[in-house]
Amino acid sequence: MRRRLALVGLTVLWLSLSGWSAGAVRASAEGRPPVGRPAGPGLLAGARTVDVALPVGVPLAGYGGLERRLRIPDVLNRYPYAFWFKPGTGTHDPITARALVLEGGGRRLLWLAVDLVAVERDMVREVRTRLESRGYRYDGVILAASHTHSGPGAFSRSAFLGFLAVDRLAPAVRARLLDAMVRAGEEAESRKAPARVGIGRGEVQGITRSRVGRPLDPEVGVLKVVGTDGEPIALVWNYAIHGTVLGKGNLLLSGDVMGAVSEEVEGALHVPALYANGAVGDVSPALHGWRGLHEISQALSSELLAAWKRIPVAAGSPLSVVSLRVGLPPPHLALRNCLGRGVPRWLTLGMGWAFPAESEMVAVAIGDSAWVTIPGELETQLGQAVKAEGRRLFRHAFVVGLANDYGGYFLTPEAYDRPSYIACASLYGDTGGRVVTERAKEILRTLYDLQARGT
Repeated sequence: MRRRLALVGLTVLWLSLSGWSAGAVRASAEGRPPVGRPAGPGLLAGARTVDVALPVGVPLAGYGGLERRLRIPDVLNRYPYAFWFKPGTGTHDPITARALVLEGGGRRLLWLAVDLVAVERDMVREVRTRLESRGYRYDGVILAASHTHSGPGAFSRSAFLGFLAVDRLAPAVRARLLDAMVRAGEEAESRKAPARVGIGRGEVQGITRSRVGRPLDPEVGVLKVVGTDGEPIALVWNYAIHGTVLGKGNLLLSGDVMGAVSEEVEGALHVPALYANGAVGDVSPALHGWRGLHEISQALSSELLAAWKRIPVAAGSPLSVVSLRVGLPPPHLALRNCLGRGVPRWLTLGMGWAFPAESEMVAVAIGDSAWVTIPGELETQLGQAVKAEGRRLFRHAFVVGLANDYGGYFLTPEAYDRPSYIACASLYGDTGGRVVTERAKEILRTLYDLQARGT
């Protein structure tokens, strides 16, 4: 019990004080007609992968256990970038920022994929502001974290989050991450060219396991972007998996399995491969370690390259972007979810003074697909409900988790009611998952209506 209480105490500090908030389209089953868009400027696309020039000795983020902690905090300033955690011992594979810019019909989207455990909302604002100062204005920005637990730490402004899992802020580390994102965006802009897109889906089974004992989503989503000459420009891929293939004992910087897959695809296609995590709240990898990383990455990269070959592209793909503020239930920590069923349900700690009551979601329609961001980790069952609504309106629909903000886990009432790690870290009650799911459906309907009006 003492250990559980200590865990809850640390969780409260983390959660309370970290400052992390949380062409034509297919006719629907209801008989909505396919819609197009008025003739206008063709689609432009540019993409770029930038390696983040991290200094030697950056700690890794994602695990708070003793395996990665210093026995004694670095009060003697032996390490320039680490304090609570051991300095990283090197780099296994580059930490990257990947950018895709899409522009068409008077709209412009910036999509960034970065090898981090999560992103903070002020990162989105800072990147957008810096690019706007250079003359680039966007109707929407997506900043998607891969959720690797072997990426760099020391980037968060939260002292308590730093203590628990990320290490305290090292301004030089944060600056280099943001510089890489901005540079990737700028270079993607400079590479814009007339483009066409194709969207498709594949499937990979057996490489994940459920945390709640329910069926998972094996779908691999693919956005294929090529020039009008057929030459590749970029690939965006979507799959739900936690970046925990490499364990707590690893001290080498790595994008984990998501980074390995993107690197393999980039080696074959010679263009950026942006990863977008899915509804990952209840999804863990089924294999672990370097061997597990190799086996999972081979399965995913093989499916992605096969999908790339079979997906056709279409001219005149419409582009629409919608942003929506999402009001969330009052944030609180349910002690029962952390300590066990013997704790009364009413025993909670209000978190409204530390966590916002709203977040932002972004939805993008490109070609006959729709993509909607989630500010945290959505349970598979809820993600499937979002996809189903999207496919009622569009041919393809995908969930982009851990994007633009982080509000913890969003679960079904059943999963929330079962004490566990993910239920403990679900901050918006048993209705939080439903609220986010319904708002995701709403923004998809808004996106459809925009395309129907040709606006």
